[in-house]
Amino acid sequence: MKMKNKKLDQAAEKKQRLEALKAKRRKEPSLERVEQSLVEKPTILIVCEGENTEPSYFKQFRLTSATIIPIGEGYNTVSLVSRALVLSKEKQYDQVWCVFDKDDFSEVDFNNAITLAESNDFGIAYSNQAFEYWLILHFDDHQGGGMNRTGYDEKINKLLKPFKIEYDGKRRKVITKEFFELLDGVDFKTKKERKILAIERAKRNLSLLNQGNPAKEESSTTVFKLVEELIKYL
Repeated sequence: MKMKNKKLDQAAEKKQRLEALKAKRRKEPSLERVEQSLVEKPTILIVCEGENTEPSYFKQFRLTSATIIPIGEGYNTVSLVSRALVLSKEKQYDQVWCVFDKDDFSEVDFNNAITLAESNDFGIAYSNQAFEYWLILHFDDHQGGGMNRTGYDEKINKLLKPFKIEYDGKRRKVITKEFFELLDGVDFKTKKERKILAIERAKRNLSLLNQGNPAKEESSTTVFKLVEELIKYL
């Protein structure tokens, strides 16, 4: 009789241990779920007009909670947005941004590109006249017209001279690591991050314009909108 009770006690004890183990496993996070949460970051597609300058700039953003895919397509205005539309259907993206310049393209093409991007819920980071205007704003409070884009490179290199860095905007058209570190650094006079200064200046300059005809609103850029979005994921 004692042997039978002992076996019953052992069976009950074993059952209790199994139930406790199951309960513990239910409380512990699944390794599979943890791995999925680490992998599943929002993906941001950035389709750029320039094949070098813009992609080389955006690729250097080190985001911790999002994945960015900047590509230089060599398309412009409406054709660039149309290309972004094709790419957006090939794979699932959380955000799609179009980066393009006014350059010498017609007012109609430039404004139509903005309208087409908006109709597809794409983010728009345009520059009038060119992307380099956004770079200038990191160092200089340039507030409007009077500067053709052909003078952007010279302006940038004057601003970079104290740092002994050059920007080759005619041949390589690449934002080097050293240049990006400056753009991402702190301004000595204001003690602010240069990208924050550029955002503030770009916002103010845009607010001073009519915003009814972007093709005529020089100098302006909405690249700050994309950079503000990326900063959220740093």
